[in-house]
Amino acid sequence: MSRPAAPILITGASQRVGLHCAERLLDDGQPVIISYRNERDSVQHLRERGALALQADFSSEAGILAFIDELKGCTDSLRAIVHNASDWLTETPGHEAETFKRMFSVHMLAPYLINLHCEDLLRRSSPADIVHLSDDVARRGSEKRIAYCASKAGLDNLTLSFAARFAPHIKVNCIAPALVMFNEGDDETYRKKTLAKSALGIEPGPQVVYQGLRYLLDNPYVTGTTLILNGGRHLK
Repeated sequence: MSRPAAPILITGASQRVGLHCAERLLDDGQPVIISYRNERDSVQHLRERGALALQADFSSEAGILAFIDELKGCTDSLRAIVHNASDWLTETPGHEAETFKRMFSVHMLAPYLINLHCEDLLRRSSPADIVHLSDDVARRGSEKRIAYCASKAGLDNLTLSFAARFAPHIKVNCIAPALVMFNEGDDETYRKKTLAKSALGIEPGPQVVYQGLRYLLDNPYVTGTTLILNGGRHLK
């Protein structure tokens, strides 16, 4: 009797890119575990499709470790970990330290601890992957979201360190997209301004991130690499 396929964990998969990737993996028959911060209709929809959904708060060490304990009680192996969970905060006067700590916890501490504590789960799968979801803005910084950019840049560096540490059994890579999909409330002026920042000038949608993820999962000869999905923003 063959062993069931090991699941892929996607953190922060209740909406947008994470939700799309979870849906596509389920379409392909891949078992999926997701984390989510707030209950949404989309989470229940994923449950109905067969995904295991675990509530998690990555804003503190205690929350991260509690999630890891719950995860290990649900599975003894993982095909991959996709670190998609993210927060998008702007520093406000008097709350700068609070913002920085939250960005560090969600974007760096959570991937760091999950990778370390779940190494044994990944080693029970072959192949095995870790994919960090960073942000193209980290390569140039942002005067409005310093803590966000710094923590995403730190995630880029974690990719290099974990790739070296876990080779050759576990590949570790990063995807750094620019904006791939607008929010419903974004007005026409903002949309035009944003599209003009890239050479290709399109809103590609979350599918391009899934295509990048699929490439990293399927290619056996890529590790320690950041895949940039920015429509040619570096050319403008």
